[in-house]
Order: sequence, then structure tokens, then C-alpha cells
Amino acid sequence: MTDAYTRFIRSAPGGALAKQLGLPRPARLLRRDDRPAPVLGPVVVLGDSAGADGIAQLLLHEGHDVRRRFEELRSVGSVILVLDEIASPADLGPLVLPLAGAMRSLAPGARVVTISRPAGDEDPARDAARGGVEGFLRSLAHEMRGGATANGLLVEDDVALEAPSVIGALRFFLSARSAFITGQFLTVSSAAGSATADRALPLAGRTALVTGAARGIGAAIARTLAADGARLVVLDVPGAGTELSRLANELRAVPIQLDVTAEGAGGRLVAALRERGLSLDAVVLNAGITRDKLLANMTADRWDPVLAVNITSQISLTDALIDAGDVLGEQPRVVSLASTSGIAGNRGQTNYAASKAGVIAFVDALAARLEPLDGTANAVAPGFIETEMTAKMPALTREIARRLNSLQQGGLPVDVAEAISFLASAEAGGIRGETLRVCGQNMVGR
Repeated sequence: MTDAYTRFIRSAPGGALAKQLGLPRPARLLRRDDRPAPVLGPVVVLGDSAGADGIAQLLLHEGHDVRRRFEELRSVGSVILVLDEIASPADLGPLVLPLAGAMRSLAPGARVVTISRPAGDEDPARDAARGGVEGFLRSLAHEMRGGATANGLLVEDDVALEAPSVIGALRFFLSARSAFITGQFLTVSSAAGSATADRALPLAGRTALVTGAARGIGAAIARTLAADGARLVVLDVPGAGTELSRLANELRAVPIQLDVTAEGAGGRLVAALRERGLSLDAVVLNAGITRDKLLANMTADRWDPVLAVNITSQISLTDALIDAGDVLGEQPRVVSLASTSGIAGNRGQTNYAASKAGVIAFVDALAARLEPLDGTANAVAPGFIETEMTAKMPALTREIARRLNSLQQGGLPVDVAEAISFLASAEAGGIRGETLRVCGQNMVGR
């Protein structure tokens, strides 16, 4: 799915004109169907720590072409900068500057991933260096070309780099599944999580619920989870019953027609799951609506439904599922849909931004509640995604929104779905209370 401007720019005359006038030239992003290989090689692992040696050995053991320097390489597919032992800002230069001379050698769709430790409040020099990694990585992401991306992992001091969630997140960022994610960090706060037995089907044997599943991003989430091996329960309002039934038939899923804002909706969901003998391993809280107006024109009939659907329903449904005690599996995963509007705000969306900022705070608190169950809660915050909803935006507003990110284009619903599938997997057990932006590094917010 490409817009008219992008199609023109990718033509020979359009490309020449864009180069002459300095217009945005969005590259074609290589997604899973375009590049099924889990890692684009050769892979260069930079760093002089034991952690760097361990990452290099692991990738070698998996059969990847791994190097420790750029010499004699005309093309580089992936770069991993392991910065876990930096002790002062002076340590950064020798470790990251080798990449400078190789930037023009990065292949289309290349991946750069940093692995470092989060700053704390103990050692000023060490924490300054660790904080510097964030500024370096986010700026580097703005400089990537050809659909290449740069992302980072922050691994807590008591978590080994070989922990399942570290390796799982590294694989996700290196893969084509992260095509529309750049300039972002994920924190691995725990050694919890387990390796996936079959990487081609990371959700095999797991049952997942997707709310708001009948169309758009919800349907893409359902299809992606199913492709990754999950058994699905798809939920939407009765008014979307036809589309929901069609999707359920396509994916051999269990359909549930339910208004998530109705009184007692959580109890009815629990009853429906019990009736079918189902236990959920993953819950994807995707249902959401917009009712945009400037605050000067905002009324309760626009404000209240947005808060009710986008955040209050998430709270009530998860309360009901947890309190039931028998409808959540071991190590449950909850993934909520936030938005970059909840991070940076957006004109005319005070209600929507309030609800999505609420989601970001909600998953942080919910993660603590789920920890005794060995569960996790995280959020995904999409930026501009090409959907039926965004297609209705005014043409100029829509075009500007597409270009206001480092990849200079809108994302696709599948980009959101891929991030959710990873966070719903067993190997993401050490990632808790995080909000991952799927926005192409939108140039607002952080």
C-alpha cells in the first residue's frame, strides 16, 4: 500500500525530480514477506566486552555471517553495538566511530542495534556515558537511508545479555518485522521469559484475544497472530458482526460480539471464555475510537465515549480477567494500543490523547499487578498508519503526517501487528510496562 506521491517518486522521472528539488524520497520498506531471513547479513558486532563476544558467538552458532570489524566488507546488513561496559563518555568514541566509515556501506533495509545499560543514579561518569547512548542512537536513526533503521536495547544491570528477552528483542529489531520502528528503545528489566521452540511459529500453542478485531489494525493484528501460530478469540461490537464472522471463518477463530463499554462486559467475556473452555495466554486491547474536536468545541458526547472505549474498557476487562482466576494462562501477556498522540499530544485530540496517555500509564501499573503471575503488560503506540480512518483526513494534513518521520512515509497495520506479536510471545517475558512506538521515528514527542 503506497500513496500517490510515493509511487511517483519511485518512478524514474519522479526520482530525478525529487533529487533535483530536495523532496522526500521514501524508500520501500522490506517487511516479512519481502525479506523472510531473520537476520540480514553480514552482521558486524562491535564492542570489546564479554557480552559482545557472547552475542557474536550466539549468532555464529545460528549460522549467520558474523564479523568483528568492517574491513573488506563492501556491504553490511546488520550492525550490533554492544556498549554494556562503558564507564565514561570517553569510552563511546572508540566503540561507535568505526561505524562512521561504514555508513555508506549499509545495505537497503539494514539494521543497527545498540545494547547498553540504563542510566541510574550511582556513578555520574558511567551514567553520563549510558545516557549518551540514547542521544547517539536517536540521532543516528535520523541519518539512516534506504529503509534502514536504528534501535536500542537497555538491559538492566542484573540481567545477562544472553537472557531470552534480550535475545528475543534483538532478533525482533534485526528482523524485517520491525520495518517501521526506528529511533526507539526497549528496556529489558527482568531475566524472565523463555526461548521460542519454533521461531517460525512463536505463538504456537498460545490462545490470544483481540478486541476491536473486525477491521483495520485489529484485523491485521488477528491475522498476524494467527500466522505466528496463535489460536484466536476475536471480539468486536455487535454492529461489526458480519465482518467479525468473516474474519473468524478466515482464521478459524472464536468470535465474540460484545460492547466493551457495556455494564458487566468483563463478566460476560469471562462467562463466554468459560463456556468454551478457553484460557487466554495473550490479551490484545485494541478497541478504540476517535471523536476529534478542538477543546473549545468539545462536549461530553464526544469526550465520554472516547475515554470509555480507549481506556476505561481496558481497565474493566483486565480486572475481570485477573479476578476470575481461571481464564488466564500461565505467564499471560497483555498488550494495549496506545498512540503517539498520547506522548506528544495532537491538535483537536484532547480526549483521544488523554485516553492514550492513560493507556501508557495503565500498562506500567498493570505490569506490576501481573508480575506475581509471571505476566507482562506493555503497549504499542502507532504513529501515522495507512488505514481507512487516516484516509479520511484532509489531503494536505495527511500528506504532511506521512512525511514527518525519519522513514518519510506512513506505516501499515501489519507494522503495528508485528510489534504486538513479539510482545505477546513467551520470549518477551522480561519486558514489562514498556510503550514501543511504531511510528518511523515521528519527529514530535520522543
